[in-house]
Amino acid sequence: MMKRLILISIFIFLICIVFVITACSKSGEESMGNTQKDKAVLPGNKKTIYLAGGCFWGVEGYFRRINGVVNTETGYANGKTKDTDYEHLKSTDHAETVKVEYDRSKISLEEILLHYFRIIDPTSVNKQGNDVGRQYRTGIYYEKDEDAKIVEKVMDYERKKHGKLAVESQKLKNFVMAEEYHQDYLDKNPNGYCHINLNQAKQPLIEEDLKFIKKKPIEDLDELSRSVMFDSATEHPFSSPLNDEYRKGIYVDKLTGEPLFASKDKFDSGCGWPSFSKPILNDKLKEKIDKSHGMVRNEVRSKNSDIHLGHVFTDGPKDKGGLRYCINGASLEFIPYEDMDAKGYGEYKVFCE
Repeated sequence: MMKRLILISIFIFLICIVFVITACSKSGEESMGNTQKDKAVLPGNKKTIYLAGGCFWGVEGYFRRINGVVNTETGYANGKTKDTDYEHLKSTDHAETVKVEYDRSKISLEEILLHYFRIIDPTSVNKQGNDVGRQYRTGIYYEKDEDAKIVEKVMDYERKKHGKLAVESQKLKNFVMAEEYHQDYLDKNPNGYCHINLNQAKQPLIEEDLKFIKKKPIEDLDELSRSVMFDSATEHPFSSPLNDEYRKGIYVDKLTGEPLFASKDKFDSGCGWPSFSKPILNDKLKEKIDKSHGMVRNEVRSKNSDIHLGHVFTDGPKDKGGLRYCINGASLEFIPYEDMDAKGYGEYKVFCE
């Protein structure tokens, strides 16, 4: 009996040790997680944009919930004077504005602005929600000229959806930090007034917007890519770095960012061009008969952008289906596996396994 009690005691003691070790390990992981979350933004990655979207309580509350935003500050922007306060906005003509600082390695300015347009009525003049007046006008204010091009690009995109916009797009003239009680207002007052649905911050951008973000301006493409993609030219064999690229990842349409091929299906065909046994999804491509150069071949084009990719042949590996998609590297962009989440391709990781 005594021996049995001793064994039971030892067993209970061991369970307690395991529990303590597990708890400590979990605590350490949580602590590490907080450290990573609070880790300073790398030099050069911190960017700033100023957004006016009606009452700044809601705008700040929304962007504080967006991954990649590292700091927010409410204030008053682009008025007639360098100084103002809440009581004098009508006379100084400042707009209630949120200064948004973000880590561009985690979120782009395009994404920030698409979130912004999600929470405002871009056609409403001097009115958002229940708030009416010049101080509640909508506006995007930037510090860097390089950001102006991105702002205008997004504005053009939104005009196609909404028509004429009431949103100002200007270089920042002045910004006055708002009174302390306006900072993080909805965190201090969870039941306070807010004209914005903050739960939207947890929802991803719609697919149409994501495609817009990934689409590159044609003028940003090099001469070879434009020639191949739009004139159906062919790059020289063995000239593309992607021919020798065998890291884990996906290959996307260089123009739209549409995922087309996965590293798992890439093989060395010896032909001099990147070769794949199949696309990620068949509906991402389209084929047509090509009778150029005295030959009859099946041309492969990207379905959504209609750019020329290459040709498909029936001399591929039999154990992989027998097809060889012979693709110009100039039409593709490679996204390494470790970058797929950050660039919005996380759901395609399964095609690389």
